[in-house]
Amino acid sequence: MEGGRNMNGIALLGLVLVLYGGAVIALTLKKPEKIWEMGKIKLFRKVLGEKGTDIFFMLFALVAMGVGLWLLVK
Repeated sequence: MEGGRNMNGIALLGLVLVLYGGAVIALTLKKPEKIWEMGKIKLFRKVLGEKGTDIFFMLFALVAMGVGLWLLVK
């Protein structure tokens, strides 16, 4: 690596997953109306309920962040 400035693809994917997980958590907590009223999320809310949808997105985000962290330390 040239002075540590090159980042390999796996580490980049890990970083993207960690950031994505953080964004999903932030959106789940804030519930912006434009996003929360999208068709797919409305379907999740209809099937899982409001609390179930929150739990689903939180678990999804935590898994994404966990995989991202694993890729970063790998």
